[in-house]
Amino acid sequence: MAESNFVDYVKIYCRSGKGGRGSTHMRREKYIPNGGPDGGDGGRGGHIILRGNRNYWTLLHLRYERHALAGHGESGGKQCSFGRDGADKIIEVPCGTVVYNAETGEYICDVTDHGQEVMLLKGGRGGQGNTHFKTATRQAPRFAQPGEPMQELMVIMELKLLADVGLVGFPNVGKSTLLSVVSAAKPKIANYPFTTLEPNLGIVPYRGGQSFVMADIPGIIEGASEGKGLGLRFLRHIERNSLLLFMVPADADDIKKEYDILLNELSTFNPEMLDKLRVLAITKSDMLDQELMDEIEKTLPESVPHVFISSITGLGIPALKDILWGELNKEGNKIESIVHRPKDVALLKEELKEMGEDEDFEYSYEEVEEEAEEVEEDFDDDDVDKLKE
Repeated sequence: MAESNFVDYVKIYCRSGKGGRGSTHMRREKYIPNGGPDGGDGGRGGHIILRGNRNYWTLLHLRYERHALAGHGESGGKQCSFGRDGADKIIEVPCGTVVYNAETGEYICDVTDHGQEVMLLKGGRGGQGNTHFKTATRQAPRFAQPGEPMQELMVIMELKLLADVGLVGFPNVGKSTLLSVVSAAKPKIANYPFTTLEPNLGIVPYRGGQSFVMADIPGIIEGASEGKGLGLRFLRHIERNSLLLFMVPADADDIKKEYDILLNELSTFNPEMLDKLRVLAITKSDMLDQELMDEIEKTLPESVPHVFISSITGLGIPALKDILWGELNKEGNKIESIVHRPKDVALLKEELKEMGEDEDFEYSYEEVEEEAEEVEEDFDDDDVDKLKE
């Protein structure tokens, strides 16, 4: 079996450089009797520095780099010459990397931005030369400071993907298919559970040249928070997502029950997950008619925006993007009618444009306009303009 290129966990031994010792040199030149001390200071040891780099999306480049060692400072020299500083060791990491102490599990730092630098270990300070210790009564000191010792630490680096929208669902509900439809990502798609064995990222284009990032993680099963299935390994990747898109298939025995199970697994893993924005997508809805959608809608949680979609036929995909964009930009709270069924105005208009007002379609464009007029009184003028765009 081929080795995966996605690596989100590495353990590395880090060691900064020790400081160079100060010099005890005495000045000895012709015609200059009793020249006195002229020993220079030692150079500082090199630092261990983490730097965020958006060109990396995995920790693969660190998988076989088990040791990160900075250079030692050089000793001071004669004529008050400073020793050279040790070379810093810069470790490039993808944005979203969290660092922990491998022995205690204590959180150390978090690298989230491109170009962000964090000093993980500080190099030892160089020792002072004997020229610093001369006094009126001690004019020829023959001692100097040693350099400060190096620091060492075994660290664990974990990658938590940074994305705007995270896809949450049981195996084989259409998460990878949706990602492939709304973005240029090419995740593996097959008709069996756990097709996705590693997270995938895709950039979803939106109107006006805007876009947002969507992350697909392997399917969650009941008990994932306890380590079942692929469990804890990938649950951490949705901790950084601004919004969670729960995906439940239309042919599920109980859609709300499956949604509650998924929500419980996330809250058990990290209670802060409950504070994230949530949207519910009913997938594989091309097999439903309007009557079935109406019946299913009665059983869905009222507090969560929902939409019926089909990645195969494109049903509800434009409306889904509208919902996600609105929620991410804090604009979807006022326009609640966009989020429900294909009968809603915004979604119907999108579908009519795509279908060219097909004769077999249930609603005509005129009927859609009538529905728009009926709901106008429930919205502000700005909201109505957005619905009609």
